[in-house]
Amino acid sequence: MAKPGAPPPHATLLPGIALRQLNGAFYEIYTSDGEPDDGYSSSPSPTYSRRRHLHYTGDGHSSSDSTIMNNDVIADFLQEQRDAAPDELQHYFLSFEDYWERKLWHELTDILVEYYSEPASAPQRLELYDSFVRSFADKINQLKLVQVGLSTASQCKDDTDRLTFLTTLASRVNKPASQDAYVFALTSVASVRLRLGKKPAARADLDACEKILDTFDAVETVVHASFYRVSADYYQQQNEFAAYYRTTLLYLACVPLAEMGDKERHRTAYDLSIAALVSETIYNFGELLLHPILDSLTNTEHAWLRDLLFAFNRGDLQAYSILQQHLQANRLLLEHQGFLYQKISLSALTQLVFSRAPQDRSMTFATISEQTKVQLDEIEHLIMKALSLGLLRGSIDQVAEVARISWVQPKVLDRAGIEGMRARLREWDGGVERLGVWIEGVGQEVWSG
Repeated sequence: MAKPGAPPPHATLLPGIALRQLNGAFYEIYTSDGEPDDGYSSSPSPTYSRRRHLHYTGDGHSSSDSTIMNNDVIADFLQEQRDAAPDELQHYFLSFEDYWERKLWHELTDILVEYYSEPASAPQRLELYDSFVRSFADKINQLKLVQVGLSTASQCKDDTDRLTFLTTLASRVNKPASQDAYVFALTSVASVRLRLGKKPAARADLDACEKILDTFDAVETVVHASFYRVSADYYQQQNEFAAYYRTTLLYLACVPLAEMGDKERHRTAYDLSIAALVSETIYNFGELLLHPILDSLTNTEHAWLRDLLFAFNRGDLQAYSILQQHLQANRLLLEHQGFLYQKISLSALTQLVFSRAPQDRSMTFATISEQTKVQLDEIEHLIMKALSLGLLRGSIDQVAEVARISWVQPKVLDRAGIEGMRARLREWDGGVERLGVWIEGVGQEVWSG
């Protein structure tokens, strides 16, 4: 039985709108076609009617429940943001409201990521995140939540505020089921700390990320890319050139070059080249020479750096003497000028050994000096250095001044090197054929018997 003064179980309130009792004191608004208003409209009109569950209080008044009140607040906020948005972005807010009311969290997440990738959305990102996204943050994919959060953080007024925002975001997603999202957020925290000069804290964050990543069998590429990028930034600040070189190559393996801007590609190629040259442990530039990132230096003011790398790879001291005039353009190269000469001399030695047949790798110091253009009195020390670095294996006869090499570290071949290998294979094939003819001639009686 209805309460005194309450509307009947099914009553017409206005033309085209009816009210039906659901249970207890709750009612549902109906539209003129007899279907419940489901919270969205197929009409292109930007005005959306919403279903209301009304609670009749018995004193002639009705009140919305808290969830619907929250919906109204969100709807009003989204309408305000839509009105303030550029024309080309206003349709996003209609979709936000639609998906929010129908609780389509997956669709809402995807369109949020799309919206936040729009450059024109920048002025509204912070307010939209604080007043809208945070209200359902736990219901959506946590990795994409972090992605949206990172776009939001870019609008913080300075790195101090950005660090606070990202630290809060990382804590929010630090749950057993979303450790990948936690790593994604924590690497960004480490990046901001690096910019603020807090290197020990940044190193601690990166160590924590690495420990978590080691427990994963698989993880989204974007998470690894973020970790490698920030780790590379740390190693670069610490002047750990070899670690920077390796980590940056790992980062490039995770990121399509097309997604990197021209300036970023050029800067990455430049920094990688410098690190490869001045590192005391990198003598083989194969991975870098084969990577298309290096083409970013072509036809630029730093094209000489690419040429220098290829000169080092083939041990070309003459090319180095021409290109060394550019070393003063970079402080690190200028400071390591003596080391660079030793490094290219070692490359010239290994290239000489590599170019000779395995049975012809016993060479006098004078021969090595003549072909590598290294001073004769530097040859013995150069060979000993190459042996200690593992670039060569063999022995030295100091009395006879002869080096006997049994192995040389492999290196990337250019076109000339491939032609040389082709000629050597043909020579080997001819030798095998001659050996077969000799065996056949010597063993004629055996074959005939």
